[in-house]
Amino acid sequence: MIAVTRDAFPLAQTFTIARGSRTEAQVVTVRVMRDGVTGQGECVPYARYGETVDSVVTEIAALPGDITRRDLQDALPPGAARNAVDCALWDWHAKQSGTPVYRLAGLPAPGPVLSAYTLSLDAPEAMQAAAARHKDRPLLKIKLGTPDDMPRLEAVRAGAPGARIIVDANEGWTAEVYAELAPHLVRLGVEMVEQPLPADADGMLAEIDRPLPVCADEACHDRASLPGLRGKYEMVNIKLDKTGGLTEALALRDAARAGGYAVMVGCMVGSSLAMAPAHLVAQGADIVDLDGPLLLATDRDPAMVFEGSVLHPPPMALWG
Repeated sequence: MIAVTRDAFPLAQTFTIARGSRTEAQVVTVRVMRDGVTGQGECVPYARYGETVDSVVTEIAALPGDITRRDLQDALPPGAARNAVDCALWDWHAKQSGTPVYRLAGLPAPGPVLSAYTLSLDAPEAMQAAAARHKDRPLLKIKLGTPDDMPRLEAVRAGAPGARIIVDANEGWTAEVYAELAPHLVRLGVEMVEQPLPADADGMLAEIDRPLPVCADEACHDRASLPGLRGKYEMVNIKLDKTGGLTEALALRDAARAGGYAVMVGCMVGSSLAMAPAHLVAQGADIVDLDGPLLLATDRDPAMVFEGSVLHPPPMALWG
């Protein structure tokens, strides 16, 4: 049996990116119940990819209750619906067998990872204040993506002069804007820029100078995305809601590394249940961005444990 629920987690504060703002994380929770054992998974439907909570629930409800992980890969396309079911099936198998997911997947035991902390898009003075509040976090991720981002960059660096910084434009720049900003990103010590141009109009990345690594987010979903990234990106951002679950995320990680790409593991704004399988993918990643629970006012119980920006492996009662 597969049960589906709709859950909402209020955010600690309004979260804004170039596409809009939100005050809560709307997620879909899947529970696979078989032989007296329950496994669970979570996904975050994303309008950018044509998903809604309703559409994802409908996709999941149409699946046979006894579907296997292998058959699931063909039954649903990469995306949020497949992610929640795939992760719930991994969790069910782990709990049914008494074997942790990492062992089922043939992986070493996971350890703690250092996650970025995200500052949402805001006025420069507000972003500087937010950066100052979090200046002791080792890695800050700045949401940008407007033609007027230079003051925001300067403000964040002033607020957190010692922090490592990466930026995410969420497809919000043109090639001209990025070319103008890139030297300043380098000057301010930014280590990486994520998806500066729209995924369907990123060809110019192969034509213009890339003085710092460029990471594909919206342009990279699963292994089938990799050939189209060549010559435009140095890094890929793996998110389970894009890959369609842990199964493809692990395969994409291996294929990306084999193809010479650096690896980032990111997330949508979700609860600890969404971060738990992503934490396994994040082992050894070049950049980890699994701060979703830090942005929530309330989380799952039990939840994953953060010590500052260090995220520890999930308790098995939660997942895995």
